Amino acid sequence: MKHIKLTLRAYLVTGILIWLPLAVTLWVLDMIVGTLDQTLLLLPDAWRPHSLFGFDIPGLGVVLSVLVLLGTGMVAANVLGQRLFDYWDALMSRIPVVKSIYSSVKQVSDTLFSDTGQSFKKPLLVQFPHQGLWTVAFQTGSLPDSVSQSLADLGDEYIGVYVPTIPNPTSGYFVMVAKKETRELGMTVDEALKYAISMGMVAPAAPQQAGKKR
Repeated sequence: MKHIKLTLRAYLVTGILIWLPLAVTLWVLDMIVGTLDQTLLLLPDAWRPHSLFGFDIPGLGVVLSVLVLLGTGMVAANVLGQRLFDYWDALMSRIPVVKSIYSSVKQVSDTLFSDTGQSFKKPLLVQFPHQGLWTVAFQTGSLPDSVSQSLADLGDEYIGVYVPTIPNPTSGYFVMVAKKETRELGMTVDEALKYAISMGMVAPAAPQQAGKKR
C-alpha cells in the first residue's frame, strides 16, 4: 500500500510539472491578448469585428496594436514626425503631476530599448542587503560625474547596480557598490535573470567564467 501511495504521489507531481508551465503560459498569453483586444474599442462601432462579421475575433487587437506601433515608428522616422513627437514631449512635460510620471517612464524606456541607451551591461554577484549575503544584480549605466566625485574620497571605484526583487524583478533596489566588491557571473543577462526569478532552480547549462573577480 505504501508503494502504491508513493507511486501515485510521483505520478501526481509529474503531472503537475508537465501541466503547470503550460497552464501558466496560456494564462499569461490569455491576459496579454485580452488586454490588447481592448484596443479594438478605439475603432468606430461599425468597424469592429462584431459589427462586420457578427462575432468577435480573439487576437485581432494584437494585430491592431502591432500595426499602430509600426505606424508610429514609421511616422517618427521622418523629420515632420520627429517634430510632432518633440512637440508632444514638450506638451507632456508642462502638465503638473503628469510630467513627472511621463518623463520617468520615457527615460527608462529610452534606456532599455534605444540603440544608444545604456541597459543592463552584465550580471554580477554583490553582497546585499549586508556583508556575507550574496545576490544576483545587474550593472547599469555609468555613474554621473557628480556621484563619482562624491565617492572618490573613499578610494575605490564605484559602479551602479540594480538588485531585483524576487519573484517580481520589475521592482528592486539601485545601489552603488565598490567595483572590487563585486563578482562577475559567467552568464548572459537573460540567463542570470531566469536564475534569479526561479530562485536558483533554473541554472544556465554551461557557465563560462563563474566567480571571476571584477
